[in-house]
Amino acid sequence: MASQEAERHWKIEDLDFSRIALDKVRPDENLFNLVACASFIESGSDLYTHNLVDFFKGDDEVTEWLSNHWEQEELQHGKALRAYVEYVWPEFDWETAYKGFLEEYATYCKVELLAPTRALEMTARCVVETGTATYYRAMARSTDEPVLHDLATRIATDEVNHYKHFYRYYRRYRTQEKLSRLRVFRTIGQRTLELKSEDADCAIRHVVQTRSPERASDTAYVQALSARMNSTIRTNLSAATTLKMLMRPLELPARLQAVIQYPIRQFMQHVFLR
Repeated sequence: MASQEAERHWKIEDLDFSRIALDKVRPDENLFNLVACASFIESGSDLYTHNLVDFFKGDDEVTEWLSNHWEQEELQHGKALRAYVEYVWPEFDWETAYKGFLEEYATYCKVELLAPTRALEMTARCVVETGTATYYRAMARSTDEPVLHDLATRIATDEVNHYKHFYRYYRRYRTQEKLSRLRVFRTIGQRTLELKSEDADCAIRHVVQTRSPERASDTAYVQALSARMNSTIRTNLSAATTLKMLMRPLELPARLQAVIQYPIRQFMQHVFLR
């Protein structure tokens, strides 16, 4: 099954960059920032993979999937996004900007920052995959450029599939650890609040440092770029789908889910729409 899954997976060569209308896309600074920042974060996925493999050592099913599927697909996302940036904006020194990003980003990727138990870490992974799927779905909706729409849609589909794996592992560990819904809810809430974390801030800082070094120390300028990116995602996200993915690990009875859905939606909007 795993080999069949790998065989079905798309390749960068499936993307036809010659279809890009460069004169239409190149002037779009916000689009550049969205794609460049995503390319940095995805390209640093191996840092998290190594931490997770260490954390789940002894569970061969999980570590094999993390190393041979999740990491490979995440790194492919980074390569494809980088290829798009370098095709549309060849003047941008991606390698230099990424090196600066990675040096700082590595300080955020530590085993001690993972959740205290395996079930709770799988809960956190579900939240992260919800955030990335939301980001790429929104990116796909935000552009009529066909190649980027195609790429963002492919990545979003991968992220949803990753979510399904993490959720399945979560259910196994939750049973073993006999986790209460309260602990799961707290992890979901904490990790959701961290979705707009230092990762994206780090990425945009290093994009600006390389692309517009004269503006790198202009905090207001950098924050304005970040706010514009957030606005694009906010305008194009599917709140109902995101809410469903966030709530799923709670495994609430239908009646209780209906009762708490509104306050959770309000909390989610506070995070994603702020």
